[in-house]
Amino acid sequence: MIPPFPFNERIVNSSDSSILTGTAARDAIEQNRSFIVKQTAGADRFLSQPLEESYRIEEGTYTFTVGTEEISFSFRGGTLREFTDALNRRGQDKLRASLIAVRSGTRSLLIESMVTGAENRLGFSADAMTLGREIGMVEPANDTRQTIDADISVNAGNRSSIQVNPGIITSANLVISFETSTRVRSNDEVTPRAPPGPSIPSGGSVSYGGIVIENEPSQVNLPAWNPPLPPIRVDDMSLVSLTFSDGTSMTLPAIPDSSSFSSSQFSLDAAVPGKSIVSIEIVNNNTHRDVSIRNIQVFDPEATGGVRPLNAVSKAQDAIIVMEGIEIQRSSNTIDDIIPGLTINLRTASERPVNIEVVPDREAVKDAIITLVGYYNRLMAEINILTARNIASSGLTTQPDVRIIDELTYLTREEREEYRERLGVFQSDSTLGQLRNMLQRTISSPYPTSMERDLALLSQIGIGTDVIRGSASTGYDPSRFRGYLQINERELDNAIETKLPAIKDLFGFDTNSDLLADTGIAYNLDTLTRPFVETGGIISLKTGTVDSRIGQEQRRIENMDRQLASREAELRMQYARMENAFNQMERMSQSFDNFTQQYNNNNR
Repeated sequence: MIPPFPFNERIVNSSDSSILTGTAARDAIEQNRSFIVKQTAGADRFLSQPLEESYRIEEGTYTFTVGTEEISFSFRGGTLREFTDALNRRGQDKLRASLIAVRSGTRSLLIESMVTGAENRLGFSADAMTLGREIGMVEPANDTRQTIDADISVNAGNRSSIQVNPGIITSANLVISFETSTRVRSNDEVTPRAPPGPSIPSGGSVSYGGIVIENEPSQVNLPAWNPPLPPIRVDDMSLVSLTFSDGTSMTLPAIPDSSSFSSSQFSLDAAVPGKSIVSIEIVNNNTHRDVSIRNIQVFDPEATGGVRPLNAVSKAQDAIIVMEGIEIQRSSNTIDDIIPGLTINLRTASERPVNIEVVPDREAVKDAIITLVGYYNRLMAEINILTARNIASSGLTTQPDVRIIDELTYLTREEREEYRERLGVFQSDSTLGQLRNMLQRTISSPYPTSMERDLALLSQIGIGTDVIRGSASTGYDPSRFRGYLQINERELDNAIETKLPAIKDLFGFDTNSDLLADTGIAYNLDTLTRPFVETGGIISLKTGTVDSRIGQEQRRIENMDRQLASREAELRMQYARMENAFNQMERMSQSFDNFTQQYNNNNR
């Protein structure tokens, strides 16, 4: 009877669901977070040049890799369609192939990784590499990744240089990546302090006969300290630059201002190709900020995995998001390890901040309360119908009050007919009457809550037997006294919006801090009704008793039917005997009549 109450259920509201959505578990706390989706996670998807539909792929062993996973299969040779089907059978959930009609009369082979993340690059080897080159999908390439061993910190107002030896020759395909963190200084750390002054040695002492005489200490008259004005605050996050072999330099874009290490990646396509990077300069012009840099790498993102795609539909990359200034990188667009209980789903990249709000599922709470009221009213209607008392009718006859059924406008015609047959069948049963009284006391009683002064009764959230009042009196209405609950939806909505924790306490409250509810409307209703509906409960016992009595009556009827049949057979036999005797007597009478008539005729 009692529906589950989703007071602990949480939902996630996104200010822009086209960029970012989320789901929350029951243990997620209410909160509001801001995110910027700088980049969504992607997977490698490589397309070949247009091929004739009759193009055939040679027999061989085709080996692909997705990250560290290897997918290899033997192909006996065949058409593009046959090769695609064979790869899909082996690829499972890692690799997939399809044919795209880029130009009419041709087919382009699309091979795509099903796993996102920069570490899950799509690789080709053995006959797969030969095929990729033949169909214009990939070309061999060496992984040019170079790591610069450096982990330094540059305080505010200072500079540092990282030598690159040997130098790295730039090209349009190269990118540089590194991790940085910043520490913002307080004003006290930046403001100059008074100088400590000179260190003056002790004046010395002399002793004679156990007597020590100290010299008077020296004194230095210091000028008054006039503190200088605090330095003008300088915020400059474009502090990393590259120096080339010809003496020129290039300043990289601004790094993120984050207290934890966050990664940055910049393309070197603006650098003149062929130059050699000889050093990385960190010039910290900030007055209030210390900077740390580590994990510096220069690489060609398209050359990883031993191949360079000639026509990449998409590339393997990590998702990069910024949560309130903290940059976070993950290999999937579904991220569930940032905030406990919260899972965010990235849809598309955007520089526009998206607010994620974790709030209680108030609609679910409202639906559960309405469902409880519906169940309660249905149970009360059942009790009223079964215990309906007789009212005076025409003459001396009486019959139950059918208005109890007519008041229930939600009943179907079949239900009305069924209830008419059951009307008043338990009017003399006191158990149902006692249950109705206990239900009404449970609903109308006050309960302890966190807002006991403002919320202790069900009627205070717009639910009661008389909470919907019209502007004019409608006169006497007997249905208002049958115990049915009404809902003032406006009051209920307002209470759920402003008093949800207290409403939770109203329906189930833990008074002894054992993490189990021990009072409340829902708790007491469940406690009250459970003895009636549980296995071996009151209704089960009464039903068993009635069934037993019905069985006894049925057996008594069967015995009486057998006795009646036996008596009927006996009476039929007696009747047959009597009828036979009557016929014999009738024949004897006829014989006497014939004899008498014959005798009379002879005497004449």
